Amino acid sequence: MLSQKNKRARRALDAHIEAYRPAAGRPIPSRGWLRAIRDAIGMSGQQYADRLGVAWQSMADLEASEAGGTITLNSLRKAAAALNCRLVYAIVPDATSLEDMVNERAREIALSDLSRVVQTMRLEDQESAPDTLEARLNDQIAEHVRDGDLWSA
Repeated sequence: MLSQKNKRARRALDAHIEAYRPAAGRPIPSRGWLRAIRDAIGMSGQQYADRLGVAWQSMADLEASEAGGTITLNSLRKAAAALNCRLVYAIVPDATSLEDMVNERAREIALSDLSRVVQTMRLEDQESAPDTLEARLNDQIAEHVRDGDLWSA
């Protein structure tokens, strides 16, 4: 079953991502990580350029592109290696977990779907009891998660 496979994958990835969550809220040094680390270890710009095998201006451009957020991952990986460092890369969800992200999105869609049904039923004087609506909502959420079509709209 695709849904169960996805759920297991989300849980495994959530566990892996959790280690990166504390770093997600930390600010990036104003001049970028490359420059901050280079300065902290006392490496001159020319020494760094030599280690990178580029001209001083290219090294300065590289640091500027990292600080400006336009550097490529490959360039950043090579630049980090020249500082005897390793690039650590992660994408951390804004939600508390990927599982929560999926459930929140499914709930959003289900509420939208049910609000139309509820409005029609009200107009026809056929309102459902709150517990029936909650059961319908939970069924809709489960259906949307199972179908996996959460991100089209």
